[in-house]
Amino acid sequence: MKGKKTTVTQKGALKKVLKYVGRYRFLMILSIVMAAVTVALTLYTPILIGEAIDLIIGKGNVDFKGIAKLLAEIGMIVGATALIQWLMNTVNNRITYHIVRDVRNEAFRKLEILPLKYIDAHPYGEIVNRIISDADQFADGLLMGFTQLFTGVVTIFGTLLFLISISWKITLVVVIVTPLSLFIARFIANKTYKMFKLQSETRGEQTAFIDEMIGNQKVVQAFSHEDEALEKFDEINARLAKCSLNAAFYSSLTNPCTRFVNSVVYAGVALAGGLMCISSATAAVPFTVGSLSCCLSYANQYTKPFNEISGVVTELQNALACAARLFELIEEQPQPEEPADAAVLKDAAGSVELENVSFSYSSEKKLIEDLNLSVKPGQRIAIVGPTGCGKTTIINLLMRFYDVNSGAVKVEGKDIRYVTRHSLRSSYGMVLQETWLRAGTIRDNIVMGRPDATDEEVIQAAKASHAHGFIKRLPNGYDTVISEDGGSLSQGQKQLLCIARVMLCLPPMLILDEATSSIDTRTEIKIQEAFAKMMKGRTSFIVAHRLSTIREADVILVMKDGHIIEQGNHEELLKKNGFYANLYNSQFAV
Repeated sequence: MKGKKTTVTQKGALKKVLKYVGRYRFLMILSIVMAAVTVALTLYTPILIGEAIDLIIGKGNVDFKGIAKLLAEIGMIVGATALIQWLMNTVNNRITYHIVRDVRNEAFRKLEILPLKYIDAHPYGEIVNRIISDADQFADGLLMGFTQLFTGVVTIFGTLLFLISISWKITLVVVIVTPLSLFIARFIANKTYKMFKLQSETRGEQTAFIDEMIGNQKVVQAFSHEDEALEKFDEINARLAKCSLNAAFYSSLTNPCTRFVNSVVYAGVALAGGLMCISSATAAVPFTVGSLSCCLSYANQYTKPFNEISGVVTELQNALACAARLFELIEEQPQPEEPADAAVLKDAAGSVELENVSFSYSSEKKLIEDLNLSVKPGQRIAIVGPTGCGKTTIINLLMRFYDVNSGAVKVEGKDIRYVTRHSLRSSYGMVLQETWLRAGTIRDNIVMGRPDATDEEVIQAAKASHAHGFIKRLPNGYDTVISEDGGSLSQGQKQLLCIARVMLCLPPMLILDEATSSIDTRTEIKIQEAFAKMMKGRTSFIVAHRLSTIREADVILVMKDGHIIEQGNHEELLKKNGFYANLYNSQFAV
């Protein structure tokens, strides 16, 4: 049952991110236009500063009026640049968080339709980490990319144009030396992607472990497993620290390396410009100190984006690594779609058949092979056997939580693969040993299967399940809010709520898997009486380890290693003196 693991490469992640970006073309174009205007205004300012410097001709020969006019113009340009930059950042924020919202929505929608084999095969904390933490890391990198990448690229090309208009010789010096920083940034980026992905995966493993420990704290303490849990956490934490340090070390090399190249560029421009000032002093159009100041300013502005872009590239590596994990979840194979002509089960009588069913969770380990079973409407079928024999697996197949590998499961003569899941599952009522509760009121938990139920119907179902008494003792009765783990409710009380939920719906078929395992003996007797009334005329599948609870079953299936080895009612199986008789006598031997 283990499917091929979905993997998304760096290049693939980038293509998918660009598809999401494409949804906001207008905002992207607006951002690019504002980036271009911001850069143009920023690059025009050094020209004005250069002109102002040239107006300072010498001692006692300063054009104060001209300088004042230029300073006023510079002030207006700087103010306009700041306003446009603020608007651009607002637009970039909007693009980024809309994209992350879309990715999260798709991830959660996919989570809702993923087959249970994926959920069972991945720790819950690791899945949560992808949708929450990885999405946040992706947003941070994407925001930095939009904010600095566009502006940086436009600045580089704009600066070159302004430099060429002043001196093509100095432009040549800049262009020859600068590509070194790009090669350095690319080399480091290739190294850091794998490290950031490993960091993200290890962080997910850590989140999953913490989630497991918090959810099972009572078990950990009951078995004095604290020291082992700490050792395991320390080991994961040490690996996370190591891969995080490696990623941080390589990514932090980018800035100093590119700054060194940029300093070389600046020094080259200063040297070349100084020589040109001296050599052209007697020329018709001299290369002035103002022009040199302007070139130095442009050289600094030209190299600055390389530092920013190299930093952005590092952040984008992290963002793409996190995005890849999100896209892996989004691209997982969903549960098979229902056929267009899928039948809708209406008023099911309760006829169920398993024909030559074979199923295993893993291809390496066989479980159920060639299983045949025919259940007539209204029959009570008990399934017993040792742990791991396939009892709960049959329940999973009946509910179509898993599809059979071969053979067919039929309800009312229809293969359930060609029946809508909603109508199939609505035809069953389930009470399991593991309780299913949601965050909300007691009433919300009871009406989960019938949201339109009246208060009288809810109270009647609670009374039938013997839950009404403890509910009335709660602070707000049926309006008491509980968490998904039941809060202060006992395990037995939580199970009574689940029983009340089924008694409210009264579906045509029932599945009871150790439904009274957490209930005291006195209440269990009353519940069994209520179940007996509820099961009358309804097909019921009862999974039980306590064989005293299934004596009245019409048919008892005795399973071992995925096969039905004995079949009959209680008396018939005892007379056979086989596996069932041994199980029963082992529980009631004096």
